[in-house]
Amino acid sequence: MDARVRELVKATIPVLKEHGVALTTYFYQRMFRGNPELTQIFNRSHNDSGKQPTALAMSVLAYAENIDDPSVLAPVITLIANKHASLGIRAEHYPIVGKHLLASIKEVLGDAASDELIDAWGVAYGVLADVLIEAEGKLYTAAANQEGGWSGWRPFRIIDKVAESSEITSFYFAPTDGGPLPAFRPGQYTTLRVFVPEWGVTQPRQYTLSDAPGLPHFRISVKREDATDATPAGRVSNLLHASYNKGDIIDLAVPFGDFYLHEDRHTPVVLISGGVGVTPMISMLKHLISTAKDRQVQFIHTCRNAEVLAFGARLHKAAADNPQLEVRIFHDAGPVAEFGVIDRLDLGKLALPADADYYLCGPDGFLRAHIARLHELGVDSARIHAEVFSTGGVAV
Repeated sequence: MDARVRELVKATIPVLKEHGVALTTYFYQRMFRGNPELTQIFNRSHNDSGKQPTALAMSVLAYAENIDDPSVLAPVITLIANKHASLGIRAEHYPIVGKHLLASIKEVLGDAASDELIDAWGVAYGVLADVLIEAEGKLYTAAANQEGGWSGWRPFRIIDKVAESSEITSFYFAPTDGGPLPAFRPGQYTTLRVFVPEWGVTQPRQYTLSDAPGLPHFRISVKREDATDATPAGRVSNLLHASYNKGDIIDLAVPFGDFYLHEDRHTPVVLISGGVGVTPMISMLKHLISTAKDRQVQFIHTCRNAEVLAFGARLHKAAADNPQLEVRIFHDAGPVAEFGVIDRLDLGKLALPADADYYLCGPDGFLRAHIARLHELGVDSARIHAEVFSTGGVAV
């Protein structure tokens, strides 16, 4: 990428800051009209809510702002590549995306988008596409070549369905081919796809694997997303809760994800979660207490009330059986009898180990607040690992 291309891309930064979401919203509308088959790859709920266009706008802006040294975006590239691989996005999709993105820039910006500017963005997009295609290709190869791995979709049978709370239900899956499963890293996710009758399309959704690796089954624990004043009910989560039962078949993708337990360390571990963000922490905890009993673990979880608390009894038993484990549960309202906690979570009031690795998962606001608090407490960014349950990522 020569200096002139970089200069032209950087010249669009003010426009991207002001109109980036409008541009990406237009882009998705254009692409889905021109290539409706892609609606089965992208999460329609995130697109309808504006989350997906906003995430893309932020990514395009970050690329433009760092065009002189894109290497600083390596963590973002890793996150995106894992998401893409889990959704089955392949090299042949990139020319389609590029065509609609460049056309959208031209059509949204109008006369401000000169041919030279469009050509520059074409070059910049091509460079980024090549980086992602290479990264995703390596992920696909590794996933398919590992023991128990596969490529594309694999049919699984639901072998059990268990209510964990008033709104979270676990689904246990075993492959219909009877073959082995890969030893995923605790914290990673799988992608499933189901047909949504109201929309008339198949939709993918990514769910964390909530059980430990090395078992003959996968487990996901799905929160039923009920409608609120601000958001409609989650189509896929409600469909799973209401319509999928023991014996049903669902296609799953091989596990991916860049948020996972670092097993090569011997530091204490602090697991901090909010709401359904508990799911990767359960996987990490089960793995830690079975394979690394020398590591001190603090399990810190917050949720609205006792009715929505998932895995409470199992956490209580794990704490009783494992002296290296301390479990603390916080509710927004009402006491937590088995753990004796009635306060809202304030990390500053807890005795946290100075040399720990911190893993956080939950909604965006939850993460931002508690990551900021950890920084205030002197925790280095290198020891903070976070995943937001939405599109995009969160800075640590």
